[in-house]
Amino acid sequence: MALPFFYISSYEAGQPEITLDEDNSRHIVQVLRMRTGEELQLTDGKGALLTATIVDDHKKKCRVSVSTAVTHPAKERSVSIAISLLKNASRFEWFLEKATEIGVSEIIPLWCERTERHQVRQDRLHNILVSALLQSQQTRMPLLRDPAPFAQYLPGVEQEQRFIAHCLETPGPTAALAGVLRDPGTSQLILIGPEGDFSPKEVGMALEYRFTPVTLGRNRLRTETAGIVAATLLCLG
Repeated sequence: MALPFFYISSYEAGQPEITLDEDNSRHIVQVLRMRTGEELQLTDGKGALLTATIVDDHKKKCRVSVSTAVTHPAKERSVSIAISLLKNASRFEWFLEKATEIGVSEIIPLWCERTERHQVRQDRLHNILVSALLQSQQTRMPLLRDPAPFAQYLPGVEQEQRFIAHCLETPGPTAALAGVLRDPGTSQLILIGPEGDFSPKEVGMALEYRFTPVTLGRNRLRTETAGIVAATLLCLG
């Protein structure tokens, strides 16, 4: 039977003991009714997987002794998705949850010309990532960036393979994303627009920054669905 699995915000290599925060302590001691001597696992979301034993089952400051520590390397393929915030916040949160489960490396919320929602609660979004990380039994959580204006984000892009999914007509052919993926060792980024799609100006700007226009299939997809389709193709393709 798998050991109970928890997230901690930080871990220093070689650290012999850890005092858990109040939320984790309460869940371990009061909800799961674990006691001194029982084992559990911890991750910092940066690759560390710790097996630890409870040495003090305090309900607010549970203390554990680390018995083994393993660091899982980052995936060979780094996948980033820059996606517009959505008017319906729950749909964006659903995307975050599923993208984490699939194994996306980085998520960048975008403010585009047609984005209708500009306010986010980063703490709530972080908690969604943590929950999805633990549910999927992973040790590396996606890096969630602060929301960025579309035009200001593009100049700093460093990924080798760059894609933009949109529904506008542009000069030249538009290929299916699955057909243009290259070496899986390269870093990849895809831009996903808001309801109503990217504006022609935004698409033109992306092309200037060497983004390849792609399609995600014949059907017109909601923003969050397009994000999940792209995540699946890039991470698992």
